Amino acid sequence: MAEEAKNNGGAVVAAQGHGSADGAAGTAVISSDAVQNPGLPPHRKRVTDLDPKKEKGAERTVYTLFYLSIAGSLGAVLAYMFLPIETGDPMAIRVHTLVVGLGMALAMLAIGIGAVHWGKALMADHESIDERHPVPSDTETREASAEIFKLANEESGFSRRSLVRNSLIGALIAFPLPGITLLRGLAPQDRDPVQLLKHTMWTKGVRLARDPSGVPIKASEVTIGSAFHVIPETLTHEDFAKLSLDERGGSETLLDAKAKAIVLLMRLDQSELNELPERESWSYDGIVAYSKVCTHVGCPVALYEQHTHHLLCPCHQSQFDVSEHAKVVFGPAKRPLPQLPITVDDEGYLVAQSDFHEPVGPSYWERLK
Repeated sequence: MAEEAKNNGGAVVAAQGHGSADGAAGTAVISSDAVQNPGLPPHRKRVTDLDPKKEKGAERTVYTLFYLSIAGSLGAVLAYMFLPIETGDPMAIRVHTLVVGLGMALAMLAIGIGAVHWGKALMADHESIDERHPVPSDTETREASAEIFKLANEESGFSRRSLVRNSLIGALIAFPLPGITLLRGLAPQDRDPVQLLKHTMWTKGVRLARDPSGVPIKASEVTIGSAFHVIPETLTHEDFAKLSLDERGGSETLLDAKAKAIVLLMRLDQSELNELPERESWSYDGIVAYSKVCTHVGCPVALYEQHTHHLLCPCHQSQFDVSEHAKVVFGPAKRPLPQLPITVDDEGYLVAQSDFHEPVGPSYWERLK
C-alpha cells in the first residue's frame, strides 16, 4: 500500500500505532497537492489614502453628520417644549409626535452613519493578524496593550482631527437630551411631585365606595376573606367638577385623582392581624385598607390570596403581607403599601379617618416620609 502511494506521487511517513501493545509502526499518506495558504490579498489603498482632497471631504462629511445629530437632539427637545399638546387636539398631538420622533431618529441615524464613515474612510486601513496569547498576560504584554491604545489613537486621528472629535463628543452629549426631557415631562412642571403624592382625595369622613359604581360600602358587607376595589365616594364626574384643586388632592383630572386614591379593602380574622402599635386604631374589626398602587413602579396591586393574606403585583411579582401591615415579602418593591386609616360612621358605612400618612406610589430618592 505504501508502494502504491509512492507510485501515485504521495509521501509516506511513519506514525505511532495505537492498535497493539508493542508499539508497531503504521503509515499515513500525506497528499502532495494540499491547498496552500494564499496569505493576505494585496492591499488596495482607498481614495482618501491617495487624494488629500478626498480625505478632507470625508472628514467634513463625518463632522457634518455629527453636527446633524446634535441638531436632531436639540430639535426634538425644542419640539417637545414648544409644540403644545395640552389642548388634546389630535392633529397637534400627531405633529408633536412626528417632529419629536424625527428629531430623535435624525440624532441616532446621523451619529451612527458618521461613526461608520469615519471608520471606513479615515481610520487606518491595513490588515493585521492578532495572535492568540495565554491568559493572564504578562507585564510586557500589558505594556504592549497600552502601546496599542496609543497607536490606535494615532491611526484613528482621534486627537489629531479636532473637528471630528469635538463634533462626536457634542453629538454624544446632546443625544440623551430628548430622553431626559421626555422623562422630566412625566412629572408636574410647576409643583413638587412629593407634595402631590402626599395628598389624595381621601379626607376625614369620606366614605369608601365600590370601584367603579361609587356605591358606599358598609362594614357588615365586608366578609372575612373578601376584597373590595375602593375609591372615594366623592370621586364621580358630577362631584369632581365642583371640587377645588386642594379637595381633588392636587389632581387636575379625574383619572389622575383616581390613580392616587385607589384602595384595596380586605377583612381578616382579628387573631391573624398583626398590627403595629401606632396603627391599631387604623382598622375596624379586622377590616384594613391599603393603597392599590405598588411601591415599586406604580402598577395596580389587584390580586389578593385570602389563605396567605398576600397581595400580588402582576407587573413584577412583588408580594405584600396584609396580616403584617402590608410589608414586602417578595419581589423588587422596597417599602410596604401605605395604609389608609378607616372607621365607621353613624350609619355603619366605612369612612376614612384621614388621608394617607405617607406618599403613595413608587419609591424614589426625593420621596419624603
